[in-house]
Amino acid sequence: MKKRARLTITGLVQGVSYRAATVEAARRHGLSGWVRNNPNGSVEAVVEGDEEAVKRLIEWCRTGPPLARVEGVAVSWEPFKNEFDDFTALTRYTAY
Repeated sequence: MKKRARLTITGLVQGVSYRAATVEAARRHGLSGWVRNNPNGSVEAVVEGDEEAVKRLIEWCRTGPPLARVEGVAVSWEPFKNEFDDFTALTRYTAY
């Protein structure tokens, strides 16, 4: 079953290659979507794909790359839209 989740990751997650590592992890799991830094210091991601792969990425996000210190991962499940071809890191904040 295809799923879509919006994640908000808090803690020391900016300036530690969190976005780049998330792109790699998402692509390894065959997922599509995006990840970006938010102005408040959190990282946000929208992820689409097979339910089990989305759940595996959510678990990965709870730790992240080696320099990250994740304090929390908030998950909001949304209707699957199939709107992405790849998984990318957004380089500047744009409201979605």
